[in-house]
Amino acid sequence: RKWQRFPTCHLIPMFVDSDVIIEETSEDRSFHKIERRCKLDVDAPRLLKRIAGVDYVYFIQKNSLNHRERTLHIESHNETFSNRVIIHELCCYSVHPENEEWTCFEQSASLDIKSFFGFESTVEKIAMKQYASSIKKGKEIIEYYLRELEEEGITCIPRWSPCPPSPTKPVVPLVIPALPITPTISIEALPESVNEIQGCKEDKLDADYIKRYLGDLTPLQESCLIRLRHWLQETHKGKIPKDEHILRFLRARDFSIDKAREILCQSLTWRKQHQVDYLLDTWSSPQVLHDYYTGGWHHHDKDGRPLYILRLGHMDTKGLVRALGEESLLRHVLSINEEGLRRCEENTKVFVRPISCWTCLVDLEGLNMRHLWRPGVKALLRIIEVVEANYPETLGRLLILRAPRVFPVLWTLVSPFIDENTRKKFLIYAGNDYQGPGGLVDYIDKEIIPDFLGGECMCEVPEGGLVPKSLYRTAEELENDEIRLWTETIYQSASIFKGAPHELLIEIIDASSVITWDFDVCKGDVIFNIYHSKRAPQPPRKDPLATHGITSPAGNNVQLIDKSWLLGQDYSMVESPLTCKEGESVQGSHVTRWPGFYILQWKFHSMPACATTNLPRVDDVLATLQVSSHKCKVMYYTEVLGSEDFR
Repeated sequence: RKWQRFPTCHLIPMFVDSDVIIEETSEDRSFHKIERRCKLDVDAPRLLKRIAGVDYVYFIQKNSLNHRERTLHIESHNETFSNRVIIHELCCYSVHPENEEWTCFEQSASLDIKSFFGFESTVEKIAMKQYASSIKKGKEIIEYYLRELEEEGITCIPRWSPCPPSPTKPVVPLVIPALPITPTISIEALPESVNEIQGCKEDKLDADYIKRYLGDLTPLQESCLIRLRHWLQETHKGKIPKDEHILRFLRARDFSIDKAREILCQSLTWRKQHQVDYLLDTWSSPQVLHDYYTGGWHHHDKDGRPLYILRLGHMDTKGLVRALGEESLLRHVLSINEEGLRRCEENTKVFVRPISCWTCLVDLEGLNMRHLWRPGVKALLRIIEVVEANYPETLGRLLILRAPRVFPVLWTLVSPFIDENTRKKFLIYAGNDYQGPGGLVDYIDKEIIPDFLGGECMCEVPEGGLVPKSLYRTAEELENDEIRLWTETIYQSASIFKGAPHELLIEIIDASSVITWDFDVCKGDVIFNIYHSKRAPQPPRKDPLATHGITSPAGNNVQLIDKSWLLGQDYSMVESPLTCKEGESVQGSHVTRWPGFYILQWKFHSMPACATTNLPRVDDVLATLQVSSHKCKVMYYTEVLGSEDFR
């Protein structure tokens, strides 16, 4: 009945969907292993889901059926929030050693909650409730599938034998769901280290997983990927990127972990600040782009890579910039790249091999000097800069066709901004050279070559044309739109200097409210504090850095706690200070006990004093002198949830 329960099971409403990740069978068919990624809709309060930022949780389940030993082992662990909560479950079905008519069932499960936005006890109760519910439902589900077998006339499953099964009557393995009838449950304490739990998996990736999703990796490259992923799990407490995404940044820096980590952290911060992860769901292209932007997706190349076609020579770059502005064009190009990542994932499943990049075909027929309009070239260079920084190693091949005489001028302007590894992937054809040997047919199947390039396939890419001047907008209109476009973010940035912390005021009316925060330390190390005061602070001092000879940007650094205030009298600390290192992503929450004014503070992390003399060590003094002129920077988002959110 293994296919009956998957991908969904009507008897388990919380079981929403599942995908097969790995499936393998031994040559003699005695052993069958299947690994699935399961999507669950956990029954949890709306407040908790809102704080966590997820609607569903994902688990990895591995079923190993051994016909020779007559055993079924089922192992599952959570993928969602695995750096905060660790759930591990083992089930084993086996034949009773003294009576073959009996089935033995053993089960053990463990739960380790390291942190969960201040709701650790709530999560523990939900997990135990869900676990108890699944145990209670187990007998009903197993009996249901057994009745189905009986109704189909199947009352006995033939014993496995070394002889190959008949081609006309294959033996179907019976896999019982991982839900017990009368289990013995053992909740065990987990080791403190996540590395101890995952054992050798943390030191070495599964060979089948590498082959299926990542491609060829040397042992050194595999080690770099694991180390960088571990670092992200330790420092970025929220969602971390997939291995494929991390691998792109490593390849872009020739597997230098330090260099890859730097550009990856910058990119993750950029994605969070501008909510790029939600771009495909929130960005709606203006009609002028649908009508005049001459680019679109078109099938795939011979390697299975998604194929994007851009008829640059037919594009009115000046008209698009004048009608839309640079920022809208950039947002549109980012949506194209996000769609490319999504198509790569789809093609990886379709072709059953790793597809991590796409092919771009650029037709330059019609390119002339009007395309070298200075603001248009400026917009192009800006787009290239953003894409190169945040989507490395996503371009597998660039086919440039029908390059005219003006192309070398454009290439001279653009090429310095393109990474050397990316430039090596460019193939340039002048005139009709693409139609001969070594041309288009070497990379794209003849059946999908677009009609405008001499093929037979109809291409839905717009033909473009001149954008009507009636759609042009004034510089002031474009500037206002561009400000709105890139400030559509829930995050704010702040600079922190030594002696000048940044403070945020939150007034609480309802004592049972919850303050949540999410911030990234972009530069330097900071200490995060939360204070409570019954008194309202004075209006913030807007230039607290004058004594340092530094002028802070307006609204970029605010101090609220007056120097005359005494800790313990005028205000009190409600959370222990939290030291946050550069590159860390921090999330948390605080349940308020009193109404009043809460102050969230980020301050410069000073060097520790010597333990014996209470004076700074020499090397600390030198380090302080080196960084004293530097600022720290954080990007933060806070929210207050009132009692109505608990319902």
